[in-house]
Amino acid sequence: MAVVSESGLRNSAVVAAMLVTLLLRSNFAAAQTTLKFTLDGKLAGPVAPFTLGIDKGYYAAEELNVTIDTARDPADALKRITSGEYDMGFVDINTLIRSRDHNPEMRARAVFMVYNRPPYAVIGRKSRGMVQPKDLKGKKLGAPAADPAYAQWPIFLRSNSIEPSAITVINIGLPVREPMLAAGQLDAVIGISFETYVDMIERGVPADDISMMLMADYGVHAYGNAIVINPESSAAKGDVVKAFLRAFLNALKSTVRAPGAAVSSVVRRDAALNSEVERKRLELAIEQNIRTPEVAALGYGAVDMARLNESIGQLGFAHGFKTKFGAEDIFDPAFLPRASERRVQ
Repeated sequence: MAVVSESGLRNSAVVAAMLVTLLLRSNFAAAQTTLKFTLDGKLAGPVAPFTLGIDKGYYAAEELNVTIDTARDPADALKRITSGEYDMGFVDINTLIRSRDHNPEMRARAVFMVYNRPPYAVIGRKSRGMVQPKDLKGKKLGAPAADPAYAQWPIFLRSNSIEPSAITVINIGLPVREPMLAAGQLDAVIGISFETYVDMIERGVPADDISMMLMADYGVHAYGNAIVINPESSAAKGDVVKAFLRAFLNALKSTVRAPGAAVSSVVRRDAALNSEVERKRLELAIEQNIRTPEVAALGYGAVDMARLNESIGQLGFAHGFKTKFGAEDIFDPAFLPRASERRVQ
């Protein structure tokens, strides 16, 4: 008869427990759905809700294995999604709208609005007479053609009764936009509010010398960045998209509650980033673009379809759209979490 010692029993129990743990982990990993997610640019404070979802385990709790990559620009991000290279991403909805006009068969849809008010802005120096739109007449404006804010420029001019010929617009590269404005080589620039404003302060320009004309305050009805999916993706199907949005909503709420803590999720991924600078960007995005009166009424993620139709009409007029489509071709609310979960607290 075989005799098993007490220590042998303990060792067997330990081995058995390890095997069970490995089996459970293996089954959990096998159950996870892998999703490839693209940002529309580089890492910065305002994308904290996406990376925080990984660090806090919100995606994993929904049995999702999410990878997040940076991109060159919004057009690059949208191309990744429509080609099927990525399942979903964070994309300027107006880039999606303009692409829809060029490609009527495109099936990519926005499913969660993040920037309820877009960060498109005209940023100027008060010391150079820049306070309101009419002050731009006769001035020199720097406008990177690749910036999504520039697509709204014709709408901004028309809404404020300004003739395009009244302003000298110079097409400049993104890297020189803030340096040229800070050096006084330009009177104003078109840009993304939380990027240019914070960069100007970091370059030593006093905050009280910076004027920030948010286009949303001057007749532009556009929405901003949204989560966009490719419905033809093998991974981004109905229940999976809903699970992702539930996880993201948790991360977004956590970010709004504690932006200082959330921004560390971004900074730890890029040693070149400054925590204080990125926190300022994130807080500005929350204040101006994420927690808006409309979001207080509709909840996170939703859109007013009438307003979205107005914004499509504005873009169509400005850029001469050749096809006719509406808000339902751009935004699909079917995947949103319940209204009670999306309520702003």
